[in-house]
Amino acid sequence: MEQWEPISFNELSDEIQKSELDLSEELSNFWQLIKIDPIKWSEKDYGDEGGGFWVVALCGDKIIWYNDIEEGFNISNYNKLGEIKDYCCNQDELSWAVAKLFNFIKFGESLIQRTGPQKS
Repeated sequence: MEQWEPISFNELSDEIQKSELDLSEELSNFWQLIKIDPIKWSEKDYGDEGGGFWVVALCGDKIIWYNDIEEGFNISNYNKLGEIKDYCCNQDELSWAVAKLFNFIKFGESLIQRTGPQKS
């Protein structure tokens, strides 16, 4: 069995660049407002092994981050910079996560679908 390796900064950057091509003009404009240089944030339940998870966008009290265990982007809350509050295990493309967050802002909380364990 192959040992799990966390995604590298360069691999993540390539994934982001590919996903940016899939964004509509409206979502691309939104992405330009919320994206940040990827930075690792801690996550208390599953984040220790890989040195944290890459956060790629900040919007209010929400972040978009890459779960490299599940190989997908997620939207979570945070209370403190550098700490992911809610672990999620979606396997979303970045463009899907950006669209979900955009629609959340536009239409409300009920549009963000989550999978996996939810922590309060």
